[in-house]
Amino acid sequence: MESLFLMIATFCYSCGTVGYLVYLFRDLSVIHRVAWWVLSLGAAFHLLAIVLRSFALEHLAVTSPQEAMSFFSWVLVTTYLIVQTRLDLRILGSFVSPLAVVFMLISTLLPRDILPTSGAFKSGWVIFHVSTLFFAYALFALAFCAGVMYLLQERQIKKKNFGFLYTRLPSLQRLDKINDHCLLLGFPFMTVGLITGFTYASAVWRSPWNWDPKEILALFTWCIYAVLLHERLAVGWRGRKAALMAILGFIGVLMTFLGVNLFLEGHHTFSTG
Repeated sequence: MESLFLMIATFCYSCGTVGYLVYLFRDLSVIHRVAWWVLSLGAAFHLLAIVLRSFALEHLAVTSPQEAMSFFSWVLVTTYLIVQTRLDLRILGSFVSPLAVVFMLISTLLPRDILPTSGAFKSGWVIFHVSTLFFAYALFALAFCAGVMYLLQERQIKKKNFGFLYTRLPSLQRLDKINDHCLLLGFPFMTVGLITGFTYASAVWRSPWNWDPKEILALFTWCIYAVLLHERLAVGWRGRKAALMAILGFIGVLMTFLGVNLFLEGHHTFSTG
C-alpha cells in the first residue's frame, strides 16, 4: 500500500509542478490554486506512505537512502505549502516543486537497503533530531530557490533585459526578505537538530563528537549559515552576497545530507552499522 501511496504522491507532485510551470508563464490565480491543492494532495498521500513504512519498521522511516530522500521531499513540499500560506509568494512554487520532484525521482534510484535496525532508531531523540534538521534543510532549500530567483532578477535588471521573467519574479527586496525569513527560521532548527544529535551521540557512542564525516560536514554547513546570519544582522549583508551564500549553504546541505551518507564511512553511512 505504501508503494501505491508513493506513486500517487509522485504523480501529484509532477502534476503540481506542471501547474506551477504553467503559472510561471500565465499569471492566472486559478492555475496556482489548482497546483497548490494538487501538491497538498500529494503531500497527504506521501505522509500516509511514510507513516505506514515507519509503523512497519517500528521507527521513523529514514534509514535508507531511498527513505531519507523521500522524507526530505515530503518535508520540502510541506514546508513550502506552509510558507506559501504565510508569505503569499506564489511564484516560489515554480522553483520549489520541480526540486521536490527531482528529489522524489532520485529517491527511486537510490538503494532500498536500510541500516541494521536497533533500539537507537526508536528513540524520541532521534525523531526530534532528524525532524528538526530536515525542516531546517527544507527552509534552506526555499532560501536557495529565492537566491536563484534573486540572481536571475538581478541579471535581467543589470542587462536591462525586461523579459517575461522580470514581470513574473518578485522584486529584489522581497526576494531578499524571503531569504532572510528562511534563514532566521531554519538556523534555529538546524542548531537544535545538531545539539540533540550530539546529546544523543554522547549516550549511544559515549562521546558527543566522534569525528564522523557527517558531523564534520554538518558543523561546516552550520558555520556557513552562522556566518550568513551574523553578516546579515551585524554587518547588514543584503542582496547578491546573501543570495550566493544561501546557494553555497544549500550545496553544503546536499553534501551533508546525501553525499556523506552514500560515499563516506561513518556512523551515519547508510551502508554501514
